[in-house]
Amino acid sequence: MRVLIVNTSERTGGAAIAASRLKDALIDNGVKAKMLVRTKESDNVSVAQLRQTPMLRFNFLWERGRIWLANGLSRDHLFDIDTATRGSDITRLPEFKEADVIHLHWVNQGMLSLGVLRKILASGKPVVWTMHDMWPFTGICHYAHDCQRYVGGCHDCPLLKKPGEKDLSWQVFHRKEETYKPGKMAFVACSRWLADQARQSRLLRGTRVTDIPNPISTSLFKPRDKEKVREACRLPQDKKLILFSAFRTTSPIKGLNYFAEACKLYDRRHPEMREQIAIVAVGRDAEQLQGMFTYPVYPMGYVSDEHRMADIYNACDAFLMPSLQDNLPNTIVEAMASGLPCIATAVGGIPQMIHHLENGYLAEPRQADDLCRGLEWLFTCNYSMVSKAARSFAVNEYSEHNVAMRYIEIYNQLCNTFYE
Repeated sequence: MRVLIVNTSERTGGAAIAASRLKDALIDNGVKAKMLVRTKESDNVSVAQLRQTPMLRFNFLWERGRIWLANGLSRDHLFDIDTATRGSDITRLPEFKEADVIHLHWVNQGMLSLGVLRKILASGKPVVWTMHDMWPFTGICHYAHDCQRYVGGCHDCPLLKKPGEKDLSWQVFHRKEETYKPGKMAFVACSRWLADQARQSRLLRGTRVTDIPNPISTSLFKPRDKEKVREACRLPQDKKLILFSAFRTTSPIKGLNYFAEACKLYDRRHPEMREQIAIVAVGRDAEQLQGMFTYPVYPMGYVSDEHRMADIYNACDAFLMPSLQDNLPNTIVEAMASGLPCIATAVGGIPQMIHHLENGYLAEPRQADDLCRGLEWLFTCNYSMVSKAARSFAVNEYSEHNVAMRYIEIYNQLCNTFYE
């Protein structure tokens, strides 16, 4: 069986990392898998890159420009929405022609258009689409937050400056409705929460939707000697280190302000701990966290190397994620596999991973006081027992082999249906 995995980038962002890991896991389990990307970031021969032409950049700029114009010349939410009006026709490529199954992941920002998706479906090849956010079943947004309009059909979009009955969200929703054909695609969500949201959308009625978590290398992300990795990462040996990590740390959806407020609360309640705690920040704009906390901040920047990231997890004592909305973050699974207790908000697929007070702490969203209680729990719990519980859960639920076998089952079912 030949599977072509399609994603905008090879290594940048959570979806890219998950897609790349799945490709490797499928190869390890006997599948001839390749990955097709717009942005290649390694010399891996199993990853193919779109031909680098001015059109690739034009596709990206055209779509951003259309959103900018439709949104009243405002940059607000410029990267929170996508229209899929421009994209590369991958159906002409040899990698597409030789594949038995086309497996889409995150294909936004000019990678694929809805017109190209229509061609992919017209090819007759089975298509699997792993959803890393809500965009495949909404009009234009990656996360709908409190909006439920996608259930019956998007309109009056709260992310647009001039919402209306037939605004940009309505237009794209109807284009998707014309493109999607029940029975032609199998949709996979990375969490049960996302699968539940997807099944409510009018776009996916009559379509198969299931949930499979992202895979993780539990041999790479595992407990290591803390003293050695702290030395390698140039982090202090005498502090309790709390890790905060996001692709863009200052993104409002990641809830950084609630984390900062929780630390201020904890400092007021426990001044005796002031010299013992420090923050490690990983991601773009990480240096901007300095000055937001009463504790020292060690910005590590954006880390694309998994081995270095594994060291950073092991250098820390806990992972904190105060997201306002999220799917099934790779970072939480990686941290748990490394033996870190996680303190996170009970949103999206996160409660699927964290069992409250057993392998981590679940806080109410937008509640700095509850995040503060999570810190209090962290520094008083049976750390060794919680750490072992976190590692055990990650190994049992998210190993690459287990996830690959679940996808192979879907591929076989689709191929049997399409080619019998």
